[in-house]
Amino acid sequence: MSKPTNRIYISVSNDLFSDMRVDKVCNTLVSMGFEVNLVGRKLPDSLPLSNRNYTTKRLKLLFKKGALFYAELNFRLFWYLLFKKHSVLLANDLDTLLANYWVSKLKGSKLVYDSHEYFTEVPELKEDSFAKNTWLKIEKRIFPKLKKVYTVCDSIADIYTTKYGVEVKVVRNIPRKEKIVNYKTREELGLPENKKLLLLQGAGINLDRGAEEMVEAMKYLSEDYLFVIVGGGDVFEKLKKIISTNQLENKVLIKGKVPYKELIQYTYQADLGLSLDKNTNLNYEFSLPNKLFDYIHHETPVLASNLTEIRKIIEENEVGWILQNHNPETIAKQIQTIFENKKDYSVKKENTKLASEKLRWENEELVLKELYSDLLQ
Repeated sequence: MSKPTNRIYISVSNDLFSDMRVDKVCNTLVSMGFEVNLVGRKLPDSLPLSNRNYTTKRLKLLFKKGALFYAELNFRLFWYLLFKKHSVLLANDLDTLLANYWVSKLKGSKLVYDSHEYFTEVPELKEDSFAKNTWLKIEKRIFPKLKKVYTVCDSIADIYTTKYGVEVKVVRNIPRKEKIVNYKTREELGLPENKKLLLLQGAGINLDRGAEEMVEAMKYLSEDYLFVIVGGGDVFEKLKKIISTNQLENKVLIKGKVPYKELIQYTYQADLGLSLDKNTNLNYEFSLPNKLFDYIHHETPVLASNLTEIRKIIEENEVGWILQNHNPETIAKQIQTIFENKKDYSVKKENTKLASEKLRWENEELVLKELYSDLLQ
Protein backbone atom coordinates (compact mmCIF):
# COMPACT_ATOMS: atom_id res chain seq x y z
CA MET A 1 0.00 0.00 0.00
CA SER A 2 1.26 3.48 -0.90
CA LYS A 3 2.38 5.73 1.90
CA PRO A 4 -0.10 8.42 3.04
CA THR A 5 2.48 10.96 1.83
CA ASN A 6 1.66 9.95 -1.75
CA ARG A 7 -2.10 10.03 -1.26
CA ILE A 8 -3.96 12.52 -3.43
CA TYR A 9 -7.63 13.51 -3.22
CA ILE A 10 -9.15 14.84 -6.43
CA SER A 11 -12.40 16.84 -6.35
CA VAL A 12 -14.94 17.42 -9.11
CA SER A 13 -18.51 18.75 -9.15
CA ASN A 14 -19.85 16.12 -11.58
CA ASP A 15 -20.84 12.49 -11.05
CA LEU A 16 -17.50 11.08 -12.36
CA PHE A 17 -19.05 8.92 -15.08
CA SER A 18 -18.32 10.90 -18.25
CA ASP A 19 -15.40 13.10 -17.18
CA MET A 20 -12.71 11.53 -19.34
CA ARG A 21 -10.18 14.28 -18.62
CA VAL A 22 -10.26 13.57 -14.89
CA ASP A 23 -10.12 9.82 -15.53
CA LYS A 24 -6.98 10.25 -17.66
CA VAL A 25 -5.35 12.45 -15.01
CA CYS A 26 -6.19 9.89 -12.31
CA ASN A 27 -4.63 7.06 -14.31
CA THR A 28 -1.50 9.09 -15.02
CA LEU A 29 -1.10 9.82 -11.32
CA VAL A 30 -1.62 6.14 -10.46
CA SER A 31 1.13 5.23 -12.92
CA MET A 32 3.43 7.70 -11.14
CA GLY A 33 2.88 6.05 -7.76
CA PHE A 34 0.14 8.19 -6.22
CA GLU A 35 -2.70 6.62 -4.26
CA VAL A 36 -5.60 8.32 -6.01
CA ASN A 37 -9.01 9.09 -4.49
CA LEU A 38 -11.57 10.79 -6.72
CA VAL A 39 -14.54 12.58 -5.11
CA GLY A 40 -17.64 13.76 -6.97
CA ARG A 41 -21.39 13.69 -6.48
CA LYS A 42 -24.20 11.19 -6.84
CA LEU A 43 -27.14 12.03 -9.10
CA PRO A 44 -30.47 10.18 -9.40
CA ASP A 45 -29.53 9.03 -12.91
CA SER A 46 -25.82 8.41 -12.29
CA LEU A 47 -24.64 5.29 -14.08
CA PRO A 48 -22.46 2.81 -12.17
CA LEU A 49 -18.68 3.20 -12.28
CA SER A 50 -16.52 0.26 -13.28
CA ASN A 51 -12.95 -0.62 -14.23
CA ARG A 52 -11.37 2.27 -12.35
CA ASN A 53 -7.78 1.90 -11.17
CA TYR A 54 -8.36 4.23 -8.24
CA THR A 55 -10.80 4.81 -5.39
CA THR A 56 -13.99 6.77 -6.08
CA LYS A 57 -16.50 8.44 -3.80
CA ARG A 58 -19.81 10.07 -4.76
CA LEU A 59 -21.39 12.47 -2.28
CA LYS A 60 -25.19 12.58 -2.10
CA LEU A 61 -26.29 16.22 -2.09
CA LEU A 62 -29.69 17.72 -1.38
CA PHE A 63 -29.42 20.40 -4.06
CA LYS A 64 -28.77 19.73 -7.74
CA LYS A 65 -28.00 23.20 -9.12
CA GLY A 66 -27.72 26.88 -8.35
CA ALA A 67 -26.15 28.72 -5.43
CA LEU A 68 -27.36 26.24 -2.81
CA PHE A 69 -25.81 23.37 -4.73
CA TYR A 70 -22.39 25.04 -4.91
CA ALA A 71 -22.56 26.06 -1.26
CA GLU A 72 -23.50 22.54 -0.18
CA LEU A 73 -20.86 20.98 -2.43
CA ASN A 74 -18.04 23.03 -0.95
CA PHE A 75 -19.34 22.56 2.60
CA ARG A 76 -19.49 18.78 2.15
CA LEU A 77 -16.12 18.66 0.37
CA PHE A 78 -14.49 20.70 3.11
CA TRP A 79 -15.57 18.38 5.92
CA TYR A 80 -14.97 15.24 3.89
CA LEU A 81 -11.40 16.23 2.94
CA LEU A 82 -10.61 17.68 6.36
CA PHE A 83 -10.76 14.25 8.00
CA LYS A 84 -8.82 12.39 5.29
CA LYS A 85 -5.06 11.82 5.19
CA HIS A 86 -3.43 13.26 2.08
CA SER A 87 -0.33 15.07 0.94
CA VAL A 88 -1.82 16.54 -2.23
CA LEU A 89 -5.22 17.99 -3.14
CA LEU A 90 -6.32 18.54 -6.73
CA ALA A 91 -9.26 20.88 -7.33
CA ASN A 92 -10.91 20.63 -10.72
CA ASP A 93 -12.48 23.94 -11.71
CA LEU A 94 -13.40 26.93 -9.64
CA ASP A 95 -16.48 25.29 -8.13
CA THR A 96 -14.30 22.95 -6.00
CA LEU A 97 -11.38 25.29 -5.34
CA LEU A 98 -12.64 27.05 -2.21
CA ALA A 99 -13.04 23.90 -0.11
CA ASN A 100 -9.72 22.48 -1.29
CA TYR A 101 -7.91 25.73 -0.60
CA TRP A 102 -9.04 25.94 3.03
CA VAL A 103 -8.34 22.26 3.70
CA SER A 104 -4.86 22.65 2.21
CA LYS A 105 -4.21 25.63 4.51
CA LEU A 106 -5.44 23.79 7.61
CA LYS A 107 -3.69 20.47 6.90
CA GLY A 108 -0.58 21.64 5.07
CA SER A 109 -1.32 19.60 1.94
CA LYS A 110 -0.02 20.77 -1.43
CA LEU A 111 -2.74 22.22 -3.65
CA VAL A 112 -2.95 21.76 -7.42
CA TYR A 113 -5.58 23.43 -9.61
CA ASP A 114 -6.88 22.15 -12.96
CA SER A 115 -9.08 24.71 -14.73
CA HIS A 116 -11.15 22.86 -17.33
CA GLU A 117 -12.61 26.06 -18.76
CA TYR A 118 -12.74 29.83 -18.39
CA PHE A 119 -15.17 29.35 -15.52
CA THR A 120 -16.16 32.94 -14.80
CA GLU A 121 -17.14 33.42 -18.46
CA VAL A 122 -19.54 30.48 -18.77
CA PRO A 123 -22.92 31.59 -20.18
CA GLU A 124 -24.77 30.61 -17.02
CA LEU A 125 -23.04 33.47 -15.19
CA LYS A 126 -24.71 36.64 -16.40
CA GLU A 127 -22.63 39.80 -16.55
CA ASP A 128 -22.60 41.73 -13.25
CA SER A 129 -24.77 39.10 -11.60
CA PHE A 130 -24.34 38.20 -7.93
CA ALA A 131 -23.22 34.69 -8.90
CA LYS A 132 -20.56 35.88 -11.33
CA ASN A 133 -19.22 38.49 -8.91
CA THR A 134 -19.04 35.87 -6.15
CA TRP A 135 -17.01 33.45 -8.30
CA LEU A 136 -14.73 36.29 -9.41
CA LYS A 137 -14.06 37.22 -5.79
CA ILE A 138 -13.17 33.62 -4.95
CA GLU A 139 -10.89 33.38 -7.98
CA LYS A 140 -9.16 36.72 -7.31
CA ARG A 141 -8.53 35.79 -3.69
CA ILE A 142 -7.11 32.32 -4.27
CA PHE A 143 -5.59 32.20 -7.76
CA PRO A 144 -2.58 34.49 -7.11
CA LYS A 145 -1.58 32.20 -4.20
CA LEU A 146 -1.53 29.01 -6.27
CA LYS A 147 1.80 27.38 -7.11
CA LYS A 148 0.76 24.58 -9.46
CA VAL A 149 -1.90 25.32 -12.07
CA TYR A 150 -2.75 23.89 -15.46
CA THR A 151 -5.58 24.35 -17.92
CA VAL A 152 -6.90 23.04 -21.23
CA CYS A 153 -5.54 25.46 -23.85
CA ASP A 154 -3.05 28.25 -24.56
CA SER A 155 -5.69 31.01 -24.72
CA ILE A 156 -7.01 30.40 -21.20
CA ALA A 157 -3.49 29.89 -19.83
CA ASP A 158 -2.41 33.26 -21.26
CA ILE A 159 -5.41 35.03 -19.72
CA TYR A 160 -4.76 33.62 -16.24
CA THR A 161 -1.02 34.28 -16.39
CA THR A 162 -1.58 37.89 -17.46
CA LYS A 163 -4.35 38.44 -14.91
CA TYR A 164 -2.79 36.85 -11.84
CA GLY A 165 0.95 36.60 -12.55
CA VAL A 166 0.91 32.82 -12.04
CA GLU A 167 2.57 30.37 -14.43
CA VAL A 168 -0.15 28.20 -15.95
CA LYS A 169 0.76 24.98 -17.76
CA VAL A 170 -1.31 23.56 -20.62
CA VAL A 171 -2.58 19.99 -20.64
CA ARG A 172 -5.07 19.57 -23.47
CA ASN A 173 -7.93 17.14 -23.06
CA ILE A 174 -6.80 14.64 -25.67
CA PRO A 175 -7.63 10.91 -25.61
CA ARG A 176 -5.05 8.19 -25.28
CA LYS A 177 -4.07 6.56 -28.54
CA GLU A 178 -6.04 3.34 -28.32
CA LYS A 179 -6.22 0.80 -31.11
CA ILE A 180 -9.74 -0.59 -31.28
CA VAL A 181 -9.47 -4.06 -32.77
CA ASN A 182 -13.16 -4.88 -32.98
CA TYR A 183 -15.19 -1.96 -34.27
CA LYS A 184 -18.89 -2.76 -34.57
CA THR A 185 -20.50 -2.60 -37.97
CA ARG A 186 -23.24 -0.12 -38.76
CA GLU A 187 -25.70 -2.99 -38.80
CA GLU A 188 -24.68 -3.96 -35.26
CA LEU A 189 -25.22 -0.37 -34.16
CA GLY A 190 -28.59 -0.17 -35.87
CA LEU A 191 -27.35 2.40 -38.40
CA PRO A 192 -28.07 2.46 -42.15
CA GLU A 193 -25.31 1.40 -44.53
CA ASN A 194 -26.37 3.64 -47.40
CA LYS A 195 -26.42 7.07 -45.75
CA LYS A 196 -23.87 9.71 -44.87
CA LEU A 197 -23.76 9.79 -41.06
CA LEU A 198 -23.40 13.21 -39.43
CA LEU A 199 -22.50 12.86 -35.75
CA LEU A 200 -22.78 15.22 -32.80
CA GLN A 201 -21.49 13.68 -29.57
CA GLY A 202 -20.62 14.85 -26.09
CA ALA A 203 -21.76 15.36 -22.52
CA GLY A 204 -22.61 19.07 -22.97
CA ILE A 205 -25.11 19.14 -25.83
CA ASN A 206 -26.97 22.09 -24.37
CA LEU A 207 -29.31 24.84 -25.48
CA ASP A 208 -27.97 27.38 -27.96
CA ARG A 209 -24.82 25.43 -28.79
CA GLY A 210 -25.68 24.63 -32.39
CA ALA A 211 -27.66 21.39 -32.12
CA GLU A 212 -30.96 23.14 -32.84
CA GLU A 213 -29.65 24.69 -36.06
CA MET A 214 -28.18 21.36 -37.16
CA VAL A 215 -31.55 19.62 -36.75
CA GLU A 216 -33.15 22.45 -38.75
CA ALA A 217 -30.46 21.99 -41.42
CA MET A 218 -31.68 18.45 -42.02
CA LYS A 219 -34.76 19.99 -43.72
CA TYR A 220 -32.44 21.06 -46.56
CA LEU A 221 -30.54 17.78 -46.89
CA SER A 222 -31.76 14.76 -48.83
CA GLU A 223 -32.66 11.34 -47.45
CA ASP A 224 -29.04 10.37 -48.16
CA TYR A 225 -28.05 11.95 -44.84
CA LEU A 226 -28.72 10.91 -41.23
CA PHE A 227 -27.93 13.14 -38.25
CA VAL A 228 -27.04 11.08 -35.16
CA ILE A 229 -26.82 12.64 -31.67
CA VAL A 230 -25.06 10.66 -28.94
CA GLY A 231 -24.55 12.14 -25.47
CA GLY A 232 -26.22 14.22 -22.80
CA GLY A 233 -27.35 17.80 -22.22
CA ASP A 234 -30.36 20.02 -21.69
CA VAL A 235 -31.38 20.56 -25.33
CA PHE A 236 -32.94 17.18 -26.08
CA GLU A 237 -36.58 18.06 -25.37
CA LYS A 238 -36.31 21.08 -27.66
CA LEU A 239 -34.68 18.96 -30.37
CA LYS A 240 -37.50 16.42 -30.18
CA LYS A 241 -40.05 19.21 -30.73
CA ILE A 242 -38.14 20.51 -33.76
CA ILE A 243 -37.93 16.98 -35.16
CA SER A 244 -41.65 16.41 -34.66
CA THR A 245 -42.72 19.79 -36.05
CA ASN A 246 -40.65 19.32 -39.20
CA GLN A 247 -41.30 15.57 -39.58
CA LEU A 248 -37.61 14.73 -39.43
CA GLU A 249 -37.95 11.41 -37.62
CA ASN A 250 -36.26 9.59 -40.54
CA LYS A 251 -33.40 12.08 -40.73
CA VAL A 252 -32.43 12.56 -37.06
CA LEU A 253 -31.57 9.81 -34.57
CA ILE A 254 -31.14 10.63 -30.88
CA LYS A 255 -29.26 7.94 -28.95
CA GLY A 256 -28.74 9.80 -25.67
CA LYS A 257 -26.01 9.05 -23.14
CA VAL A 258 -23.96 5.85 -23.58
CA PRO A 259 -20.70 4.55 -22.04
CA TYR A 260 -17.56 5.92 -23.67
CA LYS A 261 -16.48 2.62 -25.22
CA GLU A 262 -19.86 2.41 -26.92
CA LEU A 263 -19.76 6.07 -27.92
CA ILE A 264 -16.57 5.68 -29.95
CA GLN A 265 -18.18 2.92 -31.99
CA TYR A 266 -20.53 5.59 -33.37
CA THR A 267 -17.60 7.99 -33.78
CA TYR A 268 -15.75 5.54 -36.00
CA GLN A 269 -18.78 4.85 -38.19
CA ALA A 270 -19.56 8.55 -38.74
CA ASP A 271 -18.70 10.24 -42.02
CA LEU A 272 -18.54 13.71 -40.49
CA GLY A 273 -18.07 14.78 -36.87
CA LEU A 274 -19.74 18.01 -35.77
CA SER A 275 -18.65 20.56 -33.14
CA LEU A 276 -21.12 23.43 -33.27
CA ASP A 277 -20.62 25.66 -30.21
CA LYS A 278 -21.25 29.35 -30.75
CA ASN A 279 -18.91 32.14 -29.71
CA THR A 280 -21.51 33.69 -27.42
CA ASN A 281 -19.01 33.99 -24.57
CA LEU A 282 -15.26 33.76 -23.97
CA ASN A 283 -15.54 30.30 -22.44
CA TYR A 284 -16.95 28.89 -25.68
CA GLU A 285 -14.55 30.97 -27.78
CA PHE A 286 -11.57 29.26 -26.14
CA SER A 287 -13.11 25.81 -25.76
CA LEU A 288 -11.31 22.70 -26.97
CA PRO A 289 -13.91 19.94 -26.58
CA ASN A 290 -13.21 16.23 -26.17
CA LYS A 291 -15.28 15.42 -29.22
CA LEU A 292 -12.82 17.15 -31.54
CA PHE A 293 -10.04 14.74 -30.61
CA ASP A 294 -12.35 11.73 -30.48
CA TYR A 295 -13.33 12.44 -34.07
CA ILE A 296 -9.68 12.73 -35.11
CA HIS A 297 -8.65 9.56 -33.29
CA HIS A 298 -11.38 7.54 -34.97
CA GLU A 299 -10.72 8.79 -38.51
CA THR A 300 -13.72 11.09 -38.75
CA PRO A 301 -13.19 14.46 -40.48
CA VAL A 302 -14.66 17.45 -38.65
CA LEU A 303 -16.97 20.36 -39.38
CA ALA A 304 -16.59 22.83 -36.52
CA SER A 305 -17.48 26.34 -35.44
CA ASN A 306 -15.01 29.14 -36.05
CA LEU A 307 -13.60 29.21 -32.49
CA THR A 308 -10.00 30.12 -31.67
CA GLU A 309 -8.55 26.87 -30.30
CA ILE A 310 -10.66 24.54 -32.45
CA ARG A 311 -9.75 26.42 -35.62
CA LYS A 312 -6.07 26.14 -34.71
CA ILE A 313 -6.25 22.34 -34.45
CA ILE A 314 -8.26 21.90 -37.66
CA GLU A 315 -6.13 24.22 -39.77
CA GLU A 316 -2.74 23.05 -38.47
CA ASN A 317 -3.62 19.40 -39.11
CA GLU A 318 -5.98 19.84 -42.10
CA VAL A 319 -8.55 17.45 -40.65
CA GLY A 320 -11.75 19.28 -41.45
CA TRP A 321 -13.65 22.44 -42.28
CA ILE A 322 -14.68 25.60 -40.44
CA LEU A 323 -18.41 26.31 -40.26
CA GLN A 324 -19.34 29.43 -42.23
CA ASN A 325 -22.20 30.38 -39.89
CA HIS A 326 -25.08 28.81 -37.94
CA ASN A 327 -27.79 29.45 -40.51
CA PRO A 328 -29.45 26.02 -41.06
CA GLU A 329 -29.63 26.36 -44.84
CA THR A 330 -25.97 27.44 -45.02
CA ILE A 331 -24.96 24.48 -42.85
CA ALA A 332 -26.77 22.10 -45.20
CA LYS A 333 -25.13 23.60 -48.30
CA GLN A 334 -21.68 23.39 -46.70
CA ILE A 335 -22.20 19.72 -45.80
CA GLN A 336 -23.30 18.97 -49.37
CA THR A 337 -20.19 20.68 -50.72
CA ILE A 338 -17.94 18.68 -48.37
CA PHE A 339 -19.22 15.36 -49.71
CA GLU A 340 -19.32 16.49 -53.33
CA ASN A 341 -15.58 17.21 -53.22
CA LYS A 342 -14.52 13.60 -52.77
CA LYS A 343 -10.79 14.22 -53.24
CA ASP A 344 -10.65 16.89 -50.54
CA TYR A 345 -12.72 14.71 -48.20
CA SER A 346 -10.33 11.77 -48.69
CA VAL A 347 -7.33 13.97 -47.91
CA LYS A 348 -8.92 15.26 -44.70
CA LYS A 349 -9.84 11.72 -43.63
CA GLU A 350 -6.30 10.48 -44.25
CA ASN A 351 -4.90 13.43 -42.30
CA THR A 352 -6.84 12.35 -39.19
CA LYS A 353 -4.57 9.28 -39.01
CA LEU A 354 -1.45 11.45 -39.05
CA ALA A 355 -2.87 13.96 -36.56
CA SER A 356 -3.87 11.25 -34.09
CA GLU A 357 -0.24 10.20 -33.74
CA LYS A 358 0.77 13.55 -32.25
CA LEU A 359 -2.54 14.62 -30.69
CA ARG A 360 -2.70 12.03 -27.93
CA TRP A 361 -2.68 11.90 -24.15
CA GLU A 362 0.68 10.18 -24.01
CA ASN A 363 2.22 13.48 -25.13
CA GLU A 364 0.06 15.71 -22.94
CA GLU A 365 0.74 13.73 -19.76
CA LEU A 366 4.45 14.56 -19.97
CA VAL A 367 3.50 18.02 -18.67
CA LEU A 368 1.54 16.42 -15.81
CA LYS A 369 4.40 14.12 -14.84
CA GLU A 370 6.80 17.04 -14.67
CA LEU A 371 4.33 19.11 -12.62
CA TYR A 372 3.57 16.37 -10.08
CA SER A 373 7.01 14.75 -9.88
CA ASP A 374 8.27 16.88 -6.99
CA LEU A 375 5.08 16.12 -5.01
CA LEU A 376 5.98 12.42 -4.79
CA GLN A 377 7.78 11.39 -1.62
